[in-house]
Amino acid sequence: MRTAATLTLAQAWRYGLMGLPLAFVALPLYVLLPNHYAREFGVPLATLGALLLATRLADALIDPLLGRASDSLYRRSPSALLVWAAVACVLMGVGFALLFFPPLRSGNGLLILSAVLLMLTYASFSAVTLSHQAWGALLGGDALKQSRLVAWREGLGLVGVLLASVVPVLWGLEVMVVLFWLALLLGGLAWRAAPRPAADAITGTAAEAGQLWQPWQRAPFRRLLAVFMLNGIASAVPATLVLFFVQDRLQAPAKMEPLFLGSYFLSAALSMPLWLAVVRRFGLAPGWLAGMALAVAVFIWASLLGAGDAWWFIAICVLSGAALGADLVMPGAMLAGLIARAGDLGRTQGAYYGWWNFATKLNLALAAGLALPLLGFYGYAPGAREPQALQALTIAYCLLPCVLKLAAGGLLYSFFIHRKGSP
Repeated sequence: MRTAATLTLAQAWRYGLMGLPLAFVALPLYVLLPNHYAREFGVPLATLGALLLATRLADALIDPLLGRASDSLYRRSPSALLVWAAVACVLMGVGFALLFFPPLRSGNGLLILSAVLLMLTYASFSAVTLSHQAWGALLGGDALKQSRLVAWREGLGLVGVLLASVVPVLWGLEVMVVLFWLALLLGGLAWRAAPRPAADAITGTAAEAGQLWQPWQRAPFRRLLAVFMLNGIASAVPATLVLFFVQDRLQAPAKMEPLFLGSYFLSAALSMPLWLAVVRRFGLAPGWLAGMALAVAVFIWASLLGAGDAWWFIAICVLSGAALGADLVMPGAMLAGLIARAGDLGRTQGAYYGWWNFATKLNLALAAGLALPLLGFYGYAPGAREPQALQALTIAYCLLPCVLKLAAGGLLYSFFIHRKGSP
């Protein structure tokens, strides 16, 4: 397969723009929705955690199948894939709107309806996301070019996250839903105008496109996925708990919440050029390890904060956002390079991204399904002020992610730096 030519600026943003609505929908689902259901509808934390765990696990299990479907559609034509993505976008938009404005707002009816809508929204989100990721991988290129493609996708995604973190507070959930629909439409139109994989990029046969388990036969993929999962859980736990930490541990006014989230994601977006320079100078794996080390240092500092330290938390958000930039750029570029070196690009790249998204969803499911019930078990509930409850919240939000990040960093060093297995 030939290597694609260098992308122009216009081509790069047309590919990356779909990342904006995909990230826009992710933050409300994974950060705002648990807090919204707990406070507005009175859903107990244990029940909410069980609901999110069950739906996210079920969603994660179908991602590899969606990846196999994506491979089959790519074999037919990029246009067939785009039609598939368009249908999924419509379903995602409907599910997202009804989750925040459910016709049933109490009792078992709310829980059953929420479970159905979560599955619909998660599945359609996954179908679009992994197809878009595979599209970028099929555009080819070396580690730096793939880093740039991922940076455009994730950087524009962070713009979506910024909007999703600010719009609900400033203008309400109704405006958030309308803006998401508009972003989804513009992202889809831009994707249609983006550069397409070369004619010789799709080389797999129908049988190869159906090989769901092939990625697991590659030892580098298994190693990378282990690092990605540990690091992902470390990031998903504080993402699930951040609003509880801000509201109860820091006792910050509600008007500051957009400032916290906005500074975090803006810092991540602004850090992208820095991390691309790190890739150019040191490589992908060392850059990712540096991001993990920064995150650990920052969350240790966060564990020392208490009521009245809201302004210090802005510095925490800025620095942890910079660390997030490494998490967004490095793993995806490492995966694209791994697929190419294994000779599976153009054959089973959808299966790789299906399992990759499975791991991402599993991380989020474990974070919500384990952290929320454990907090409830140790006496924490929204609005708590008891020292023991707040200490449990601090340990879960700050220190548990540090332990997981250190474990992930150890594996990353062992697998891809010490063995020189990284691009």
